[in-house]
Amino acid sequence: MLFPRIRVGEAFIAALLLVAFDQALARPHLVAGQATKQRVPFRVPSDAELRDSVYRASALRGRAILLATRDSLPRNVGNSLRCASCHIDGGLRRDAMPWVGSYVRFPQYRPRSGKVDLIEDRINDCFRRSMNGRALDATGRDMRDIVTYLAFLSSGIPVGAEMEGQGFPRLEAMKGDAGRGIAVFRSTCVRCHGANGEGTQLAPALWGRRSYNVGAGMARINTAASFIHALMPIDRAQILTPQQAFDVATYVNTRPRPDFPAKVRDWPRGGKPADADYHVLPTSPQEKSR
Repeated sequence: MLFPRIRVGEAFIAALLLVAFDQALARPHLVAGQATKQRVPFRVPSDAELRDSVYRASALRGRAILLATRDSLPRNVGNSLRCASCHIDGGLRRDAMPWVGSYVRFPQYRPRSGKVDLIEDRINDCFRRSMNGRALDATGRDMRDIVTYLAFLSSGIPVGAEMEGQGFPRLEAMKGDAGRGIAVFRSTCVRCHGANGEGTQLAPALWGRRSYNVGAGMARINTAASFIHALMPIDRAQILTPQQAFDVATYVNTRPRPDFPAKVRDWPRGGKPADADYHVLPTSPQEKSR
């Protein structure tokens, strides 16, 4: 076989280009799901930074939908919750599931779906599960405006970076007691959520047909307990002990609530958390034979 002659200088340059190309492909910060170790401070951008009139209109409409979700999209919301029911202070408070920085963490592999999700997938998860409703058109105006607002809230944050204050503090798992949880609920939660968890003008329903369904993240006791401990009651957060938080979360999440039939397809690659208290389809030959 004949090979064309390549001068040493040309070969050296070609080798450098190949190495540079390989390194560029390997840079983790180019993919949101492969987060860098960079940690950035929590910062909420000012509305004054929304200078372009078209972008501003889209972002502000997206914010309005997130703050008044049921009123804005009654066909897509099936209960009394809105996006800001769980994302405290309109998604702008650190350590309270803020929307700030969320946009740059997608695309992201999520074990529950077993695939790489876009931010539109994550938003529709909330509509279908937490709000017990119907998914938005992923290419429609409503979704576009919501995503625009989330993108604005992530202004200046590098793709894949870890932001201070993202999510909320997590507790170590412990056993909750629903009997003790009733007492905690009556003394701490009734004034906002109602004696029967039906919700009030101040706060959403915690169980029943107007609450989140069994496929929602908040239906998991560990998640709910951590949220309650860190952020509830809304005006006196962190007055409950971790044990009290697990007790009241156990009580709330053992009350009746809407089903989510598609839950059986969750965690298709395995790894279902212990507090996801529902059956999913088997993921291995051993499980399928049981």
